[in-house]
Amino acid sequence: MSGLRLGAGKTALLLAVLCLGVPMACAQHDLGLGETREIVPRYLLQDVNGRARMPEDFRGHFQLIAFGYTFCPDVCPTTLAEMAAILKALGPYAERLKPIFISVDPERDTLAVLREYTAFFDPRIIGLTGSPALVARAAANFKVRYQKVPKEDGHYAVDHSAGMYLLGPDGAFLKKFAYGTPVEEIVAALRDWLERR
Repeated sequence: MSGLRLGAGKTALLLAVLCLGVPMACAQHDLGLGETREIVPRYLLQDVNGRARMPEDFRGHFQLIAFGYTFCPDVCPTTLAEMAAILKALGPYAERLKPIFISVDPERDTLAVLREYTAFFDPRIIGLTGSPALVARAAANFKVRYQKVPKEDGHYAVDHSAGMYLLGPDGAFLKKFAYGTPVEEIVAALRDWLERR
C-alpha cells in the first residue's frame, strides 16, 4: 500500500479505523514513568521544504509530536486524524501549537511523500524526516523504539512506538499522551496549558 496516494481505499481504511476500532497492525510501546523522565526533547531534521528544523525554531509555541511513517496501515493515520481533530477543537488556541509528524522510515518517506501525506490530514501538520542517523538520534532522544519488519512480498513494515509528545513553548518536555488517549482529554489538557502560559 503506497503512502503517497491517499485515494478512496486509504480514506475508507481511515474511516474504518476511526469508527470501528480496527485492530492495530503497527506495534505500539508505551513508556513507563521512569522513561518519560529521561526524554531529551531534541531533534535536527528536515521539513517537507528541505529546511533544517530543530525545537528552537518553534520557541513560543507548544509542539505536539508523533513518530511514525506514511506506509503505516492504521496507527499513524489514526494519530494524524486525531491531530487534525485537536487542531480543529482548539480553535484560535491552535495558533500556538505546532503539530509535528516525524517519519521513522526515511528510505520511503521522501519530502514529497511526507508533504502530501500530512496535508491530507491538515496542512498545519509539519512533516519532518532526515538521514537514518538523524532520525535514529531523534527517536532515541524521545525514547521511541522502531524497527523494520520484513514481509513475505519483499516489502517491509515498521513497528514503532505510538503516542504524542507535548513540548512547552520553551522546548521542555511536558507530557506524553499514550496512544488511544481520547481527543477530548488531550484538548482539555492543551487548553489548560495554553491558558496558563
